[in-house]
Amino acid sequence: MQIKKLCVFCGSSPGRQKQYAEAAENLGAVLAARKIELVYGGGRVGLMGTVARAVMQHGGIVTGVIPKHLADREVAFKEITSLKIVSSMHERKALMAKLSDAFVALPGGIGTFEEFFEMLTWTQLGLHTKPCALFNIRNYYGALMDFMAHAEREQFIDPESRKMIVVEEDPDKLIARLEQFTPPVKDKAKSALRASNLE
Repeated sequence: MQIKKLCVFCGSSPGRQKQYAEAAENLGAVLAARKIELVYGGGRVGLMGTVARAVMQHGGIVTGVIPKHLADREVAFKEITSLKIVSSMHERKALMAKLSDAFVALPGGIGTFEEFFEMLTWTQLGLHTKPCALFNIRNYYGALMDFMAHAEREQFIDPESRKMIVVEEDPDKLIARLEQFTPPVKDKAKSALRASNLE
């Protein structure tokens, strides 16, 4: 699958380490070079602003989607290619999902986690087949993947669902893996058997 529009979730903070912003800049440059449009949360601060600015500086296309009540708080980035003001967080996520071919989470906080896992849940439920990835800068998401493995061992997550998450620290390899992604086919019989054994 060719990625034409990539949705990026990330923090409105730059984070503690300079490598986060450097990696966001590198990702922006890669997207522009590959002519992949960036779809993101519309802010100009933190990693949000960094990745958007990098895409623009390298001649790429950026679409931002931001709720009206956050436009001032997150300082809406008005100089990008297209800025869409929506009425709610729900509308923001729905529009970003509709516009995008795949989803990537850079380092971020609670909002980033929530956005990423909602898109992953939609893949799990078969509401879409779009790939979801973690851009694992400085192993930021290492502890999360350890927890996901723990949840699998405790049989709250099946192996197929955990395999849906692409984890990569190199932007070029990240895009390549997203384009090669094939949604796992779940064995419903095995899932039913596992569930019955837990009852």
